[in-house]
Amino acid sequence: MMATPLSAQDGETGEAPSQESAAALEYSGAPDRGRHDRNDGSVFSGDWIAVGGGFVQGATYAGSDDYRLLAVPVVAGSFKGISFRPRAAGVSVDFLDGMRGDVTFSAGPTFRFRSDRAGSIKDEVVKAASELDTAFEVGGQFGVSFNRILTRFDRLSFGLDVQFDVAGAHGGAILDPGISYSTPLNRGAVIAISAGAQYVDGDFADYYYSVSPAQSAASGLPEFDASSGWHKAGVTLGMGFDLSGDFRDGGLIVGGALGYRRMLGDAADTPYTSLRGDADQFSGIFGLAYVF
Repeated sequence: MMATPLSAQDGETGEAPSQESAAALEYSGAPDRGRHDRNDGSVFSGDWIAVGGGFVQGATYAGSDDYRLLAVPVVAGSFKGISFRPRAAGVSVDFLDGMRGDVTFSAGPTFRFRSDRAGSIKDEVVKAASELDTAFEVGGQFGVSFNRILTRFDRLSFGLDVQFDVAGAHGGAILDPGISYSTPLNRGAVIAISAGAQYVDGDFADYYYSVSPAQSAASGLPEFDASSGWHKAGVTLGMGFDLSGDFRDGGLIVGGALGYRRMLGDAADTPYTSLRGDADQFSGIFGLAYVF
């Protein structure tokens, strides 16, 4: 498991229909590089794929106090040392997944859609301020993991996602550092905790958090000018279980996670959050996947 950035932990279901599908696998015993030797008999020591689905409960947009439940797909796998994992509304690729040892690295591209406030807005005042366009963000993920810290199979990971909108929506950039620790409780159960934060540039902040004179006139919200900075931080706690009692043989795995996010800076002060929403954001995920 790579260090899970906040983008993979997010719970705003308005961003896209596959929100937090990554957690269904990250917290359900999907393989961690470095834990499985190539000849240990584990299904994860070679090529593998996992397919499944689950449900996520989260805010309709970042800063909203309205929540909804969505069904999400889960697809992940590894082929010839290159892995792909679901991310919030997108996917990440790791070209270094074949590494083994006490210290391993990850690096590869990331792709995601961000449809925050592009639809499904329950708050009529926020909706009157105008719906936004869907962003398509392209970037990269980079990480380092330290295996076998306290036991033979635990892991401490640090990671960073860097993403840029190429669809002309917010036109900005996001830095997404994260840290995670995971350890098995036995051969068929694993627990993990992740923490992270997100820094956004001025273009991103202005698009999602500013209230222009036109938006103020349409909605009645006060004008607001947002600038770059840290816009959220949070933690996620998850667990996963193999229904056969041993992750190494593949088959059905189930996982769940609970997350908390705190909107920060202008993301908390914007009228969309301070007057019409809530800076405290909660999320939950439950997923089921078959690994072979």
